Amino acid sequence: MQHLSLAARLVTSTVLGLVLSTPTLAADAIKIGVVTFLSGPAAGPFGVPARSSAEMMVEAINAGKIPGGYSKKGFGGTPIEIVVIDEAGGTTKQVEEYRNLVQRQGVDMVIGYVSSGDCLAVAPVAEELKKFTILFDCGSPRVFEEASYKYVFRTGAHGAMDNIGAAMYITEKMPGIKNYAGINQNYAWGQDSWADWDASMKALNPNVQVTTSQMPKIGAGQYGAEISALLSSNSEVIHSSFWGGDLESFILQAGPRDLFKKSIPVFIAGEHVLNRIPAQMPEGAIIGARGTHGPFAPDTELNRWFKKAYSDKFLLQPIQASYKMAQALLGVKSAYEKAQAANGDKAPSQDQLIAALENHSWEGPSGKVMMNLGKGHQATQGIAFGRVKKVNGKVTLVDIKNYPAEKVNPPEGVKSVDWIKSGFKAK
Repeated sequence: MQHLSLAARLVTSTVLGLVLSTPTLAADAIKIGVVTFLSGPAAGPFGVPARSSAEMMVEAINAGKIPGGYSKKGFGGTPIEIVVIDEAGGTTKQVEEYRNLVQRQGVDMVIGYVSSGDCLAVAPVAEELKKFTILFDCGSPRVFEEASYKYVFRTGAHGAMDNIGAAMYITEKMPGIKNYAGINQNYAWGQDSWADWDASMKALNPNVQVTTSQMPKIGAGQYGAEISALLSSNSEVIHSSFWGGDLESFILQAGPRDLFKKSIPVFIAGEHVLNRIPAQMPEGAIIGARGTHGPFAPDTELNRWFKKAYSDKFLLQPIQASYKMAQALLGVKSAYEKAQAANGDKAPSQDQLIAALENHSWEGPSGKVMMNLGKGHQATQGIAFGRVKKVNGKVTLVDIKNYPAEKVNPPEGVKSVDWIKSGFKAK
């Protein structure tokens, strides 16, 4: 296959016609299916930044322009091309799209999925079709805590650390906290987030009380009744794993009703809305970025390059989804080249790539990534939180606290909830 131009490499529709996949990786060009939201409420805050990052990273990887040990062009000298698919439409549609990518478009691997529901639905299909698949973003711990996979990896940390880290931050900054409430979406990510937060807060603060837990459906958009319940609860803190349009809508509706003057919000994944609705961001809100992404990323050569390359190309600062897509691509690149070196400098098979990524570690723009959970298929990283402060009308983060990976992730073989309930004891 001739090395295609970027315009020819970016495809957003499913092509008909069966293409049989093979157990080895292509030697002339490596074709990657990239799945992320291109439409719907999650597109702006997550999907489009992830796609933009994928486009930029593919160009830079193929040109050999990435610093920090990533200067070899392509994956071990082989160019990569991407086929981009819209994640919108729900789990049934995504399973169908996944099958199309593998069986009809003949991709060598798939990197994708923001939604926890989509990850939980697609992972068993990847095993069925025996296709190397990277989950780059979705947060539900259930993926690897309730199942074991050969072909599926997640190169970003799961959501338990978001809630454990947030509980540790609140406990440190608000000693003696008496109560808290929650508003989370009623699906895997929201349910898991609330369960982990609730258990962590009770493990760290045995006398703390829950005032109310609101669970509206994902994409509800209107939160008048939930805001009334939260106002009546007189809670010191409100935990929320809302993201995208739901988070923006909640902030825009709750702010004028003075909810954030009565209660401190903890937005565990809220970093991505800081630049979208800066004027409406509540002063003192506690913000996370699902890891050390965005404003929490380390000052390294790789991160400086990533931020400049992204902002120069798109005139925007990269956010957590952008970082996590870059992290996934660099993880696969480094594992591919590791497998290639062990294979006499020849293109590795899919099984050799899988073996190379298991228990692998590499440096991303957000810092070190370690595949040390889920039998080497689940990544861990550290996490950070900070408070919103407005200076001369500009939103910034203060009181930033970093928590290392081993502080906020369970040991291998231990479920997050069990680890939390044990009081975070080592295995």
